[in-house]
Amino acid sequence: MRLSEYTDYTLRVLMYCAAHRDRLVTIGELAEQHGLSRNHLMKVVNDLAHRGLLETTRGRGGGLRLRAEPDQIRIGDVVRATETDFRLVECFDATTNACSLSPACRLKHLFDDALAGYFKALDGATLADMTQGPTLPRSRTIAPPASRRRALGAGPTEARRVARPRSGA
Repeated sequence: MRLSEYTDYTLRVLMYCAAHRDRLVTIGELAEQHGLSRNHLMKVVNDLAHRGLLETTRGRGGGLRLRAEPDQIRIGDVVRATETDFRLVECFDATTNACSLSPACRLKHLFDDALAGYFKALDGATLADMTQGPTLPRSRTIAPPASRRRALGAGPTEARRVARPRSGA
């Protein structure tokens, strides 16, 4: 599952505004800070203002700021509001499901539980949690265990060398 760019931009705008509660933030500042298009950010900001999460002020000296307290904005609610499709598998939508395994398949329940766990984690975090206190560096990707990487043929070169017998040794 991958979040859309729109959701990514939305979270960035909210986090930046939460981190700068003492002043108005401008679209230009956000665009420069994150290397994003001003036009894309305008759409995000408009949507957030319509949802009541941002207060916007036009004109010279204008900008935007959070309307709600950061500890009142759940990350799960933001993701639900900005993403359009949480159908992890075809059978999540009864109107378009054509899978012949559906009547007896238990995979749907596994994915349904996984999605519930995903939202449980997101609902347990607020915007304040994402912007206050020290942050710990985290890996950007989660790699499968080495045994799984070897089975997939995507492991490190050293792992593949160990599996091959050497000639003349």
